[in-house]
Amino acid sequence: MLFLAKLFGILTLVWFYLTAKNHNAPLINWSVIGLIGYWLTWWLAKMLLVVPLADLMPKHSVMEFLLTQMPVVCAVAACYLIRKKLIASLPSAG
Repeated sequence: MLFLAKLFGILTLVWFYLTAKNHNAPLINWSVIGLIGYWLTWWLAKMLLVVPLADLMPKHSVMEFLLTQMPVVCAVAACYLIRKKLIASLPSAG
């Protein structure tokens, strides 16, 4: 189930790289910021949401799958906000 987490981690890296390239920003810096933001948010969501809710949810395969994907959703949402903040921090052209 961590396959989706790893896949979205790689996609986040590419997403931030391409965004930096389009805005003439530092490529490596933005890529690292995006990746670190993704994994920190993923880890926090796992510890704060999945672990406590795992005991409360019924043991059903669909519920377990949805619960284990919650950190991915939280991490992608955080990366969207991080990317938005990075773009807003760029000096305006012209």
